[in-house]
Amino acid sequence: MSAEMLPMLETLARQAGAAILEVYGSDFAVARKDDDSPVTEADARAEAIILAGLAALSPGVPVVAEERAAAGHIPDVSGGTFWLVDPLDGTKEFVKRNGEFTVNIALIEGGRPVLGVVLAPALGLLWSGAGPGTATAEAADGQRRTIAVRRPPASGARVLTSRSHRDPAALAAWMAPLTAPELAFAGSSLKFCRVAEGAADFYPRFGPTCEWDTAAGHAVVLAAGGEVVSFDGTPLAYGKPRFLNPDFLVRARAQA
Repeated sequence: MSAEMLPMLETLARQAGAAILEVYGSDFAVARKDDDSPVTEADARAEAIILAGLAALSPGVPVVAEERAAAGHIPDVSGGTFWLVDPLDGTKEFVKRNGEFTVNIALIEGGRPVLGVVLAPALGLLWSGAGPGTATAEAADGQRRTIAVRRPPASGARVLTSRSHRDPAALAAWMAPLTAPELAFAGSSLKFCRVAEGAADFYPRFGPTCEWDTAAGHAVVLAAGGEVVSFDGTPLAYGKPRFLNPDFLVRARAQA
């Protein structure tokens, strides 16, 4: 696997995004999964497109995808190389029709995300990365630029939090040592990408997430010179039991 796969993954994400937007523009129904999270036809259609595409691109490489996992279909990933897919990250934002939802595709090798693509189809934005110095962002007009995290300012650091999933008390306690921080809100994996492109400084996450929620954005952050760590400083790893993440922090690397 190499960075040469990124254009193919971007195309695959766009195909899934087009299917999502077809549903987005309709009077779609919303169902509930066992964990009471919402799911729509867009989730299923996008996942089917991505699964078929990855099977053609990388035969034999396991794929852990959110909707299949929810249905109990989880492949053996003990070999260490596998795909993580969230076909529609931010379904709550999709249902609210605020545009802040994404398509996430990432490749994991040895517990680390080494390739990642994040597409925000309603916004026309795409981010991708495949190792240090390779992170890019593509705007709605097709213009692409190289991106990198920034060094947080001594005062006025920008902190991102979720629109739909947040713990105000934990967030306030974490922000207390910062000088005059600015709090901003964003949905889905957009928070990872905003840190990766230097539009924000921190994304502290308190509360449960699954690995398919974070892997693609994590890959982009790594490619942009940042890191994703648990609050004890341990790098966030993948292939954990039940694919559940601990609380984590997205930031520029401490030595950057």
